Amino acid sequence: MPTAQPPSPWTTAAPAHRRAGPTGARAPQGVLLVALSTLAVLGAVLIAPVQPSIARAFAGQPGVDVLVPLSLTVPAVAIALLAPVAGRTVDRVGRLRVLTASLVLYSVFGTAPLWLDSLPAVVVSRALVGVAEAGVMTCCTTLLGDLFEGARRNRYFGLQTVATSLSAVVFIAAGGALAAGDWRTPFWLYAVGVVGAVAVRVLLREPAPRRTGALPPLDARALRLPLLVTLGGGLVFYTPIVELSYALDALGVGSSATIGAVSAAAAVATCVGAASFARLAPRGSGVLLPVAFTLAGAGLVGVALAGSVPVVLLGAAVASAGTGLLLPSLLTWALGGLDLDQRGRATGWWTAALFAGEFACPLLVLALTAALGSLSPALGGVALLAVLLAAVTWRTAEGHRRRG
Repeated sequence: MPTAQPPSPWTTAAPAHRRAGPTGARAPQGVLLVALSTLAVLGAVLIAPVQPSIARAFAGQPGVDVLVPLSLTVPAVAIALLAPVAGRTVDRVGRLRVLTASLVLYSVFGTAPLWLDSLPAVVVSRALVGVAEAGVMTCCTTLLGDLFEGARRNRYFGLQTVATSLSAVVFIAAGGALAAGDWRTPFWLYAVGVVGAVAVRVLLREPAPRRTGALPPLDARALRLPLLVTLGGGLVFYTPIVELSYALDALGVGSSATIGAVSAAAAVATCVGAASFARLAPRGSGVLLPVAFTLAGAGLVGVALAGSVPVVLLGAAVASAGTGLLLPSLLTWALGGLDLDQRGRATGWWTAALFAGEFACPLLVLALTAALGSLSPALGGVALLAVLLAAVTWRTAEGHRRRG
């Protein structure tokens, strides 16, 4: 098999000779893969509302102040570390085997806190949930690239971002409601992984049979820039999500209803940006990425400088519309020029870069806040990063256009 050529940043479709081609996939297959993609969000946010309850339940155990927050973030670390391993396994043994096993393990590890009486054991189970999520995310994104092409692939990549953005709001609300009586109750939702595993075996067919020989090499130079930009893009993407409530708090907004309403509006803006991707995709990632990063940067500047809630709302909406457009644009740039038997490994590395950015986001903002004295200049620093990434992607696209 030939080595993958650098994916073109101004086109969203792979060259015809590199496409896997559709395999009879229809809407149910795409909807299933988009729905399963939200399981990583479930793992990340479901227990956010019950963190205080968990801390009270294990108040007598040492290290509770560190271990409880760690239980929320450790799945993202596991995904960032192990998604490349999952990607290689996907290309080696096939998508459906890895996806089915990952979904079953997701339920096993996800429901484990229902019976665990040790906080360190809960944290370990959460890390293992991240291991399963690495397989789920890598497989779902790879299969969307395998089973669909052209405008349909673009539509499902956009829907993937829409679904994950909306599901974050739904899962946080569900976690809070289910935990009203017992902090352990939300963990029952992880049993949905077994249901997903059954649906996978019924609805999907393996597009990439198990290989016995050596895997074709990936062109590391071709992927280096997309992955570095995705790392920065993941950080920019999660900044409005993580920091919006703190920005409102800095303005003296103490009402959880107001904070929730502004956060929900930002989530809707993310969905609008992601939903627009399918229609805008023919312009190419070389155009869409600079636009997305510029919108994100401009919106974050608005949030940083805002002196009132309406201005924060406007800035958050602009930033979130940009980040909604950002993820599917990054994904098509990174994966658009790859063969079927290279796509799993590339998707694994892309997923790792994205979740590494997610994990680094609050740490970077916290460090900038400490260094610069307040949250506003820290948000300005992230906005500057977004503008720099807009310039990098624009110049890269211009260079390809000249050579083309």
